[in-house]
Amino acid sequence: MKLCPENLILYAVTDRQWLKAMTLAQSVEQAILGGVSFVQLREKNADYEEFKKIALEVKEITDKYGVPLVINDNVELCRDIDADGVHVGADDMSVKRAREILGNDKIIGGTARTLERAILAYNEGADYLGIGAVFDTSTKSGTTRMTKDLALAINRAVPIPTVAIGGINQSNIEALKGYGIKGVAVVSALFASPDIKKAAEGLRKKAESIVD
Repeated sequence: MKLCPENLILYAVTDRQWLKAMTLAQSVEQAILGGVSFVQLREKNADYEEFKKIALEVKEITDKYGVPLVINDNVELCRDIDADGVHVGADDMSVKRAREILGNDKIIGGTARTLERAILAYNEGADYLGIGAVFDTSTKSGTTRMTKDLALAINRAVPIPTVAIGGINQSNIEALKGYGIKGVAVVSALFASPDIKKAAEGLRKKAESIVD
């Protein structure tokens, strides 16, 4: 699958710790119905077989709606279930190695917290970059804030789309206008909401107003 920048407008990163009555697949479906356009499946504590089971359930939903699904860090699982791609973090497998394994037909995203890292990831074959943390976040500790000036510098330096991540919610998303981003990545703002679909609708509307 080739990546369209429009796919990145509202980028959901899954986190099962927030789920209540619904399964992750059901929650992802509600998010997509509300306007989520891209899904990253992140499972830090599941073993391979459990991760695969969850991934197949989620993939059935994303395939149904034609929404790209990338797997966080796990290139083997991406290849095993024929997901659309992977997202590799700054401290995980390199973009270069992921591209060597998966070839040119998969989407590969990279994390960039510095200008140097952004340029490296682009040169190694990344299709998009997650830049952040733009706000304080409970899901990542010890992260340096991504300033507007740095976001703009990254967007001037690399021709691939960027997605802002880190503590983004309904109340602060509009502060990202002018960052040069193509989308926003959200975790708890979606999956901790009592009404995931409604939360996605609100986030999507605001995201569309701030992307460049």
